[in-house]
Amino acid sequence: MGDVAKDLTAGTVGGAAQLIVGHPFDTIKVKLQSQPPPLPGQPLRYSGAMDAVRQTLAAEGPRGLYKGMGAPLATVAAFNAVLFTVRGQMEALVRSEPGAPLSVNQQVVCGAGAGVAVSFLACPTELIKCRLQAQSALAGSGSAAVAIKYGGPIDVARHVVQSAGVTGLFKGLVPTLAREIPGNAVMFGVYEAIKQVLAGGQDTSILGRGSLMLAGGLAGGSFWLSVYPTDVVKSVIQVDEYKNPKYSGSFDAFRKILASEGVKGLYKGFGPAMARSVPANAACFLAYEMTRASLG
Repeated sequence: MGDVAKDLTAGTVGGAAQLIVGHPFDTIKVKLQSQPPPLPGQPLRYSGAMDAVRQTLAAEGPRGLYKGMGAPLATVAAFNAVLFTVRGQMEALVRSEPGAPLSVNQQVVCGAGAGVAVSFLACPTELIKCRLQAQSALAGSGSAAVAIKYGGPIDVARHVVQSAGVTGLFKGLVPTLAREIPGNAVMFGVYEAIKQVLAGGQDTSILGRGSLMLAGGLAGGSFWLSVYPTDVVKSVIQVDEYKNPKYSGSFDAFRKILASEGVKGLYKGFGPAMARSVPANAACFLAYEMTRASLG
């Protein structure tokens, strides 16, 4: 089995583990990010993460926490396969000699390169996911964007293409790139740094499952710590209307969020994102490493 095939397989398994563990947290994150500012004298629809969980369970049952999972589930194999395969190929390019361990700085470069590649797959997938997840948060806000009730991922894609053509599926590509490139650079750099600290050197092959989970969980948390405001901008743009958009672009969305809600508006849903990131990425990296090792 070639290295590309091994990375494809291990990335697929890692991505599935990440999605199963993390999707409910992601649903709550998007609901909090996309809820509109309340009218004067009115409270927010969700007072916090636990309130969003409670209302979602009451209105939609446990299945509501997995709303929008169809789109990422259908593409999770491709997303993580691309992420880990591109990273693996970049490792081969920057490695000084075959088999030589990579430095933390080299892993940062590899992560950034992988972030470029996955952005073009992540953008349409997350647009579909976000529009499904945000329906209940936007309901009653007066937004024409939620006049349509989507029946599922395919239905979202159909409405988007009818409204804005195929390019409409790539709404939010700029903030997606701005999230994935630095985010993956930081994540893979932190992952390698923690592994080397735990291993006491560059040879990290001796690490056990607990160490890999710790490194993966902390690496995932570092991703969101470094790029979270960008993710908020991405989410509000992707659930915005096509014909009469509230935001003209990423900088306009950033400016309006800051003006209306302050800095805290750029961190809506941060708690669920962090709560999701650590266990989901611990599962992802462990599954990837174990699968990759089993393939030789």
